Amino acid sequence: MANLKEIKRKIKSVQNTQKTTRAMKLVSTAKLRKAEEVAKQSRVYAAKINEVLSEIAYKVNQYKSGNLESRFFQPIEQPSKIDIIFVTADKGLCGGFNVQTIKAVKNLLETHKAKKVKVRLRAVGRKGIEFFNFQGVELLKTYAGVSSAPSYEKAQEIIADAIDDFSNGVTDGVVLVHNGYMNMISQELKINDIVPVDPPAASSDAALSLMEFEPVGDEKILEELMKKYFEYNMYYALVDSLAAEHSARMQAMDSATKNAKERVEALNIAYNKARQESITTELIEIISGVESMK
Repeated sequence: MANLKEIKRKIKSVQNTQKTTRAMKLVSTAKLRKAEEVAKQSRVYAAKINEVLSEIAYKVNQYKSGNLESRFFQPIEQPSKIDIIFVTADKGLCGGFNVQTIKAVKNLLETHKAKKVKVRLRAVGRKGIEFFNFQGVELLKTYAGVSSAPSYEKAQEIIADAIDDFSNGVTDGVVLVHNGYMNMISQELKINDIVPVDPPAASSDAALSLMEFEPVGDEKILEELMKKYFEYNMYYALVDSLAAEHSARMQAMDSATKNAKERVEALNIAYNKARQESITTELIEIISGVESMK
């Protein structure tokens, strides 16, 4: 009887867990629809502004077009110090979503360490902050509560210091790492070298374009474009990461719900077997008692 009570308690516990995971899946599915739409709209703009800046980088490096020589477009063969900005979630229960980003950052740290390049980390999201703090890795800047509610203003704040340091020669590069959204069932790790801006291959459409700079020597438009490029890449990383997070959590909760269902079925079988054994034992005891009274 004690065994039956224990199995019943386990069944109740797993059923409660199943209700929770099902509810979390439904919440993530609802949030994903909105986040997915924002990410898709942002992706188009981010891709276009990256294309334009890449084209400008090609013109500047190949032809010194418009006399616009900028550190943002000059390739640095042997950097001595770089900034890595990485985005993780503020919450867990999303499978390997955060682990993939953290692994990528660790690999970058090891790679640059082997090349004797100093790396400064700027962390966005509690999960990444908590991991590297636990590992004893120094974080230059931390931003918690941003990845779960991204805004353009926060993106401006995060990227501004890193770009200022690069512009002033403190660092030789800025790398942006995040786990991005592909579709409802998959995510894609993205590692983007924000600066210096990489020019396209000589055979690409951007390299063959007829872009010219006018008026010559006026860098104001370029400065505004560069500012928008940095800010929007950071903003896109935040919204793209949020959509991917909801997608990963939806999958994780779906798997957890299915596992809970299978566990309940297994416990029900165990309960029925234990109940059958208990009834059989009681019948044997009754029959034995009757036989002994004859």
